[in-house]
Amino acid sequence: MSAASSTAVRRRLGRSVQYVLLAVVALIPLFPLYWLLISAMKTPAEFSQIPPTWFPSMPALEPTITALTAVPFVQSMLNSIIIAGGATISVLVTSILAGYVFAKHQFRGRDALFWGIIATMFLPPIVTIVPLYYLVSSMGLSDTYLGVLLPWLANAFGIFLMRQFIQDIPDELIEAARMDGAGEFRIVWQFVVPLLKPAIVTLAVFMFVYAWNNFLWPLSILKSEALYPVVLTLNRLMSYTMSFEYQNVVLAGAVIASLPTLLVFLVTQRVFVAGIAASGVKG
Repeated sequence: MSAASSTAVRRRLGRSVQYVLLAVVALIPLFPLYWLLISAMKTPAEFSQIPPTWFPSMPALEPTITALTAVPFVQSMLNSIIIAGGATISVLVTSILAGYVFAKHQFRGRDALFWGIIATMFLPPIVTIVPLYYLVSSMGLSDTYLGVLLPWLANAFGIFLMRQFIQDIPDELIEAARMDGAGEFRIVWQFVVPLLKPAIVTLAVFMFVYAWNNFLWPLSILKSEALYPVVLTLNRLMSYTMSFEYQNVVLAGAVIASLPTLLVFLVTQRVFVAGIAASGVKG
């Protein structure tokens, strides 16, 4: 065998090993999702079987039906969509506007104000939950959608992310728009926003998933079960099915609750990855 052929064989072998390692690394985080899905389709007898089965012999829909009927799951999904969607839209708007001001406007105390906002990122949520609760309650917004949304109307990370991206937009573009008579809001929405697509999608995914999965604040401020987001309803479902033989119902509810966030990621994955890569390059 010639040297060139030996080199080609070694390269193919090395590439094959790399593919195998990448497949193993990819399967590790996907395994819990797979186990969640198959467990939600098992019968109670098969779910409690030892050793466990790797695939249900007869996939069952009864756990999913029970999860949907035992608690108001559909209503809670709509509540989560309202809460997570409202928080995401609000954070995008406030982050873009604030990021534009911090990136392209000079005013006294700008840097001190910006770094003060960034400092709030390092406060644990548990530290702010009591003052937030008293603030929202004093405004008469407890047990309302707006009361849940109020702490999420703006986000320090979103402001930081947008500022970093907007800083790279040439000042000449903005000055040219001003010379053409465009106001600041028109400059933002017509000239700046189209250049922020990766950052907007990245922030939207992060905020939607965070608001969808948040448990402690809705639990603190909501009293009516009709307003519960899906994470609180899922917790109620766990209390409803404390017996081990009904844990497949809980897992079926977890699968249903996970679908919107998985769908959001699948729809936006290309732009999301590009946004993450760009933000990583910016440091």
